[in-house]
Amino acid sequence: MEQDIVSLKEQLLVKENEIGILKDKLERLLKDSQCSTEAIDVQETVTQLTPLQEKPFLSNEEIMRYSRQLLVPQFGVKGQQQLCRTSVLVVGCGGLGCPLAQYLAAAGVGRLGLLDYDEVELGNLHRQVLHGEDRKGMPKALSAAASLKRLNSAVDYVPYHMQLTPENALQLVQQYDIIADCSDNVPTRYLVNDACVLAGKPLVSASALRMEGQLTVYNYCGGPCYRCLYPVPPPPETVTNCSDGGVLGVVPGIMGCFQALEILKIASGQEPGYRQQLLMFDAQEARFRTIKLRPRQAGCSVCGENPSVRALQDYEKFCGSAATDKCRRLCLLDQEQRISVQEYKEILEEHVPHLLLDVRPPVEVDICHLPVSINIPLASLEDKKAPHLQLLKEKIEESRQKTDRKSDFPVYVICKLGNDSQKAVQILQEMSGVELEHIAVKDIRGGLMAWAQKIDLSFPQY
Repeated sequence: MEQDIVSLKEQLLVKENEIGILKDKLERLLKDSQCSTEAIDVQETVTQLTPLQEKPFLSNEEIMRYSRQLLVPQFGVKGQQQLCRTSVLVVGCGGLGCPLAQYLAAAGVGRLGLLDYDEVELGNLHRQVLHGEDRKGMPKALSAAASLKRLNSAVDYVPYHMQLTPENALQLVQQYDIIADCSDNVPTRYLVNDACVLAGKPLVSASALRMEGQLTVYNYCGGPCYRCLYPVPPPPETVTNCSDGGVLGVVPGIMGCFQALEILKIASGQEPGYRQQLLMFDAQEARFRTIKLRPRQAGCSVCGENPSVRALQDYEKFCGSAATDKCRRLCLLDQEQRISVQEYKEILEEHVPHLLLDVRPPVEVDICHLPVSINIPLASLEDKKAPHLQLLKEKIEESRQKTDRKSDFPVYVICKLGNDSQKAVQILQEMSGVELEHIAVKDIRGGLMAWAQKIDLSFPQY
C-alpha cells in the first residue's frame, strides 16, 4: 500500500513538471504573438500612404535572399527592382488571400495592403494558412501582417481592419498599383471591379468553391472588366459561397498561388497569362482548362464608351445580397409560416404529432442531425423525384396515424440556417392537396445552428 502511494506521488510530480513546462511554452507563444503584432499599426480608416522609392540597385542581402528568382531569365534583376517598388492591395485575408500574400511577401513586393473586416475563427484554419490557433479572435488583417513580417521584414505591410465600402474603396484602390480580389461575395466583386476601372488599376481575381477554382485578370491592357462579362448580378438565392457550400482547403491555396503568379508577372513587366482568358481548375480530376473571354464591351456600364457608372454605388442594393462571406440569410416566407427553435422545442416536449423534415444534403446530415428528423434533400424536392416523394407520403401517413386530428397535418422543415428550409416550404405548399395529402408546413427559423446556439449547446456547429 505504501509503495503504491509513493509511486502515485512520483507520477504526480512528473505530471506537475510536465504541466509547468507546457505553461512556460504557452507563455512564450503568447509573448511571441504579442511581440509580432504590437509593432504593426492596424488601419481602421483610409490614410494617405507615402509613395515607394525606386531601388537603383539591390543590396547584397537582397541578392542573397532573392537569388533563385534573380536567376530566372524572364525575371532577373530588373524584375526584382520593379517588384520592390510595386504595391499590391489584397482584398480578403482568407483562403485565397493567405497564400497569395505569403508568396508576394516572400518574393519581395514593396508594399502589401491587407484588407479584411473579419476575425480569425477555428473554422478558418484548414485553408487560411497565415493564421493559427493562438490567433483566434484577432483581426485577420493583423494576423496576416504579423505572420508575413516574420517571413520578410523588408516588406511594408499595411493591415486594414475594416470593410470595403463605396465610401472608402476608391481612395484605397488609388494608392496601390495592383489589386487582388480574394473576396467571397458578389457585391464586393462589383465594388472592387468598379473601383479598379475608375482608378485605372489592374484587377487579379480568383474564386474557389468545393473542388473547383477560377481565375482571370480584369481591366488590364484593354481587356474586359468584371461587368463586361457579368453586367447583371445573379439572383442572390442562386449564389453559393464557402460558408454554404464548403471548400477543400488546398483548392483556394492553389488559386491564390496562381493569383500571386499573375501579379508577379504584371509587376515585373511581363504579360499575364489570363488577361482575356478564364482559368478553370477541377480539383476532382486534377485538370485545368482555359476559356477565351469576350473582349471589353463598348456598351459596358463602367468601362464602355459611354459609361453610366461614374461613381461607386450601393452594391448590396444592386446585388440584392449582403457584402459578406458569412452564410447568407434569406427571407422568402411570412412570419406566420415560420417558427422559432424555442417553439419547436415546446412541440417536442409536448409530444405533439408532427413530421420533421431535414432538407440538407446527405453530406451535411452525416455531420449532425436531430434524431427525430427524416432526410429528403432540397434538390430531390425540387426535382420531385418519385422515390423521395413516396417516402415523404409514407412518413406523413405514418405520423398522421398517431393522431386523430382532422385538420392539416403539421410538417416542420429544418436545414442548417433556415434558407433551404424556406424554399422547401414553398415547394411543399404547392404539393399540399395535389401530390401530398393536406399538410400545414412551416420552417424553423435559424435552422440547426440556431438550435445549437439557443437550445442544445452540445450540438455540433459547422
